[in-house]
Amino acid sequence: MTAVTAVTDHTDHADHTGDDSPEHGTSDHGMSGHDASDHGGASDPGSSENGRPEAARSEADSPEAAEGEPAAGEAAREAPLESVTKAQPEGEAGAETEAKAGKEAETGDAERAQEVAFDAPRGGAHTRVKDDAGHTRVKTDDGGTRAESETAWDDGLIARRVSETAPGQETHAPSLVLETKTTVQAPPLPLAYDGPLRSRLDALRELVGSSRTRLDSGTLAEASRVLDEATARRKLSGEHTVVAIAGATGSGKSQLFNALAGVAISETGVRRPTTAAPIACSWSDGAATLIDRLGIPGRLRRRPLQSPEAEAQLRGLVLVDLPDHDSAAVQHREQVDRILALVDAVIWVVDPEKYADAMLHERYLRPMAGHGEVTFVVLNQVDRLPGEAADQVLDDLRRLLDEDGIALGEYGEPGATVMALSALTGDGIGELRESLGQFLAERGAAARRISADLDAAAARLRPVYSTGRRTGLSEEARDEFADRLADAVGATAAGQAAERAWRRNANRACGTPWLRLWRWVQGRGDSMTGRLAVRAPADEEATARQRVEQAVRTVADRAARGLPAPWAQAVREAAVRGAQGLSEALDEMATRATTPVGRPPRPGWWPAAVLAQVSMTILQIIGGLWLLGQIIGFMAPNLGVPVLLMLAGIIGGPAVEWGSRMAARGPAKRYGLEAERRLREAAAGCGRARVLDPVAAELLRYREVREQYGRVTGASAPVG
Repeated sequence: MTAVTAVTDHTDHADHTGDDSPEHGTSDHGMSGHDASDHGGASDPGSSENGRPEAARSEADSPEAAEGEPAAGEAAREAPLESVTKAQPEGEAGAETEAKAGKEAETGDAERAQEVAFDAPRGGAHTRVKDDAGHTRVKTDDGGTRAESETAWDDGLIARRVSETAPGQETHAPSLVLETKTTVQAPPLPLAYDGPLRSRLDALRELVGSSRTRLDSGTLAEASRVLDEATARRKLSGEHTVVAIAGATGSGKSQLFNALAGVAISETGVRRPTTAAPIACSWSDGAATLIDRLGIPGRLRRRPLQSPEAEAQLRGLVLVDLPDHDSAAVQHREQVDRILALVDAVIWVVDPEKYADAMLHERYLRPMAGHGEVTFVVLNQVDRLPGEAADQVLDDLRRLLDEDGIALGEYGEPGATVMALSALTGDGIGELRESLGQFLAERGAAARRISADLDAAAARLRPVYSTGRRTGLSEEARDEFADRLADAVGATAAGQAAERAWRRNANRACGTPWLRLWRWVQGRGDSMTGRLAVRAPADEEATARQRVEQAVRTVADRAARGLPAPWAQAVREAAVRGAQGLSEALDEMATRATTPVGRPPRPGWWPAAVLAQVSMTILQIIGGLWLLGQIIGFMAPNLGVPVLLMLAGIIGGPAVEWGSRMAARGPAKRYGLEAERRLREAAAGCGRARVLDPVAAELLRYREVREQYGRVTGASAPVG
């Protein structure tokens, strides 16, 4: 890439006269002497009186022009000065053309200035012409033309160069800068994540989506931020690596920034804080969107001054000089925190006095312990340490980093790079360049940063997804819950009542008529005197309701045991919701279950017992009538036979009844147990549908999110 600069004495004069008029009080790149000094930068002996070197950049890239500051001619500011052409050869025609172009630009005729600068003979250069529509096109070597925008270079960065002059030699401010490029570069490829990282991000996205109804937004905020940043970073250049230089006040961040850039870009000095806003420096084109993401304006974007070898070594680097993280200005600390969350890697600059600062370790290094692979820790100002003191301080720094939990990249192991240097003397700068070059060549910093952020977010979510204890509801707990509900509805009592009812039916069918008559009269008398003790239905209902509520609380506590707090709360809430109306549902179910449908089943001996009892009754009747006839005189006296018949009936009837009662015990017991079983099953089904199923659904959802969390952490099996 080359630059064609048209310089005129008139423009240089305008820069030094201090005229406040828009036409004469500003340089051609749109900054007055006062404005230029406000934007910071390196001082140079050969610059204009404002103490700043003139930046060799195109007018379209000038942030002052974008901000609407006055320039030399309104049309000159609007003209596309970044048009592409080949460098003009030196000679009289070239010098005359440059002077003429600069004069045209100064007078405000921007279009004419471009025509003069580009249309003059250039020894095989591409010529700019106007088409019928008035658009500017460039002639090619094969006789064709192409649109000027096809070769225009504008990545949003300010091209910054420092002109060095011998003492006493006059330096002229450039009035027209034309960035040129002989080839058209394709836009940088977006960042691509490997398969495992994509799988982990997808798992985290599913995890967040599944947990929104159970966890508050604050708990999921960090995970959502990581997903958003991963998505945003993936859409941007994968050929660039954004590295921030961070440190405390006076640690020498800006000095190191300038040393790596090869030019005094960031202001240094004894005033604190010196760096008030982040400054970006890009070693290659195509990084504009990355820097836009950091929120760094165009006036704070620079290009380095490097040899071709050094520039190739750090190709793809976007270096950002941050304000002090311990600055007294709150907005400075906020800028540091915001940008540190967006960059791909960080160079922490510490000095021999503050390398053990508690704020640095507790607020930044310790929380970012998992980001060791994208972290550089540089001990600056070692030139101030005598003898072997630098090695001792460096060893102590490594000890502190190890206590912070940061893995150190030693002996080929992945981890943080720790080194000592002096940005002032240049000692160790070459080693840092080499480490950065290897780091950039891998092009894996962005993915490693996202992976480290993912690990940190997963670690923060661990308490709400994994406790390391067994969870779930055992079969024993389920059976106990069913038993409690059965007791609440009186399943045992209902079974006993069914057993007694079956026995009564057996006794009624197989008992003697005289005994049944006596029992009927006795039962009727008891009902008339009110001697039956019946518990009030209200008391029974209150007792049953309390038992149901106790059963629900017990099963909810058992199901929530071992769960993280949010999921335990969700399980309890599901159980409580199911308990609403459970008592009424159990009562209705119990009524249906205990209502007999038709006659109870009868065993096979029942008809024989009934027939025998009827026979005994007939014998009693025959014997009695026979004996009565003899007493009256209708029949011949013979007491033996009728007495025997009556005795047989009187003794046989109770004997049959007693035998039937003994035989009915088994069937009656089975009938009562069957009634109790039906009631227990009905109560268990009602409790399962209303309480256990919602609780099981919450437990299943927790197991699913726990498995998703295991995929987020990269574990092959569910965590916890």
